[in-house]
Amino acid sequence: MKKAALLLSAMMLAGCSTTEPPECDCSSSQPPTSEAVSDSNKKAIAALFSYLAKEAVKQWGEDDYVESSKHRFVKYLDGYQTRAHIDFEAGKIYVSTVSQYQPKEKLQKAIVQTVLMPADPKYAEQFTDKDIQLNGKPFFLGQIVDQEGKSIEWEWRANRFADYLIANKLHSKKIKTGTAYYVEIDMVKDHLEQREYQYAHFVRDASKRYDIPEDLIYAVIKTESSFNPYAVSHAGAYGLMQVIPKTAGADVFNLVKKKPGMPTKEYLFDPANNIDTGTAYLHILKTRYLRDVKNASSKHFSMISAYNGGTGGVLATFHPDRKQAMVELNRHSPKQVYDKLTTKHPKGEARRYLQKVLYFQKDFNEGKI
Repeated sequence: MKKAALLLSAMMLAGCSTTEPPECDCSSSQPPTSEAVSDSNKKAIAALFSYLAKEAVKQWGEDDYVESSKHRFVKYLDGYQTRAHIDFEAGKIYVSTVSQYQPKEKLQKAIVQTVLMPADPKYAEQFTDKDIQLNGKPFFLGQIVDQEGKSIEWEWRANRFADYLIANKLHSKKIKTGTAYYVEIDMVKDHLEQREYQYAHFVRDASKRYDIPEDLIYAVIKTESSFNPYAVSHAGAYGLMQVIPKTAGADVFNLVKKKPGMPTKEYLFDPANNIDTGTAYLHILKTRYLRDVKNASSKHFSMISAYNGGTGGVLATFHPDRKQAMVELNRHSPKQVYDKLTTKHPKGEARRYLQKVLYFQKDFNEGKI
């Protein structure tokens, strides 16, 4: 996508809501120290990933170990010998086992648990090998269909689908620790839209509540997680909008919700809470940390970049001194601000992040997401 098209798209998309957003304490444009990622939070998450890797590698070997990421959910089962690997970007599900004892039975059980997996992440603990608890409406209802083209809501249909896959679609391959048996499941073509529809009312409500355009919220969710409510990153970010409790979460609690502390991971795994918190943080960026950015499009670009790389990263792109950086930012045209943030930002990820979000904003308005 050409820069000019992205720039024009973002300028056109920047919109306003007539709903009054919650009052934010905007007495200072400088972010508090909580903007820096909490070392303790990162260490806690790193310890969980490390433990999971240690246990799973024993069964799969280092070359065939797979772990969860923002756009991928991996759930290990059965002493870490069996796993469900869900690629939310590609719309693919891989259910595999390295168990040499009754592998078909292990796959059968894992397939059923996967296709009926509930939307609440607490029922699918990704850092243990506990079974997925089948509780409530399946998250993948409508996103997966069986061999007859029917949606899978009940256990009897899930079992029949698992029987079909094992009888007709079973594959095997040699790995260092033995033989892996697996099946592949394709999600429906509009799987992304199916997930988007699940959260439409939460996005609409948050947009009105915080005066943030719906297309921006959708674009951030698509960029952060591909609408994966189970997403956890090594930085300790949770859920659809990848909110970090100690940073964005604490800011929202203190500045918008007017309460101490920070959200728990359970709070952030709830889609309604996650979308509310992520959108409230965009509101804080807009009305507090970046309130002195004069041009609306420049502010739009800066907000998006800051959501990923922090306000400090945005300002550092223009000058080491924060006050002078704001002066320099306002001296630039919107196109120059975009160019700087996508080529000179201190973090490579943040440069690409702005491009991705603007691209997905355009896609949303063209009906592609």
